[in-house]
Amino acid sequence: MKFDKIHNKGQARLFKNDYLEMLTKTHPLVIWGMYIPVITYMLYYSATHLHFSTGFVFLIFFCGMFFWSFFEYLAHRFIFHWVSDNPTIQKISYVLHGNHHHYPRDRQRLFMPPVPSIIIASVLFSIFYLIMRQHAFMFFPGFILGYLMYGTMHYAIHAWNPPFKWMKGLWRNHHLHHYKDESKGFGVSSTLWDHVFGTMFDLKKEKEDKEKVKELMFEKKRK
Repeated sequence: MKFDKIHNKGQARLFKNDYLEMLTKTHPLVIWGMYIPVITYMLYYSATHLHFSTGFVFLIFFCGMFFWSFFEYLAHRFIFHWVSDNPTIQKISYVLHGNHHHYPRDRQRLFMPPVPSIIIASVLFSIFYLIMRQHAFMFFPGFILGYLMYGTMHYAIHAWNPPFKWMKGLWRNHHLHHYKDESKGFGVSSTLWDHVFGTMFDLKKEKEDKEKVKELMFEKKRK
């Protein structure tokens, strides 16, 4: 998914139809606003209607969050960076993620927009329910919160410098993924699975290219 020129202004045109194009954009707060009520209600339902203990509810909830980090790694590595000669697969890959590498300053496409997000979330919940039945009402909220944190972390990496020194490695891992090597650094909310599967950059040896990092950061809005 290499591009001859990385665009630092504007955004990719994904569909000719204006309505479909509109549906590809969103603001992070819209997605948080959609899912926080779902997360809250499912946890409440698990404790009050399914009668699981509070400790058990949160155990399964945190298992869902942990599973998200693994799912995030696999999706980023094998779906978002799917290399194929098939034009249809290339188009899907570009719509899902390639446009972000092409236009890294596009703020409106870091979260899955509402309509496809709801469809995908519904399919995933159905799969979880088929596998784990009532436990899905605790597992799914954790999984979705993991996604929300991933999207927010991704936004933060492109918007600000790391707020804490211990987070610098996470920031650099993603920056290097953009401008150095797209076959490494797939973790965004965590570098755990990059370490496990050997796709972590050697941050001690990699020198930071401040100019290229600057090109990945959102432009500051003028007052």
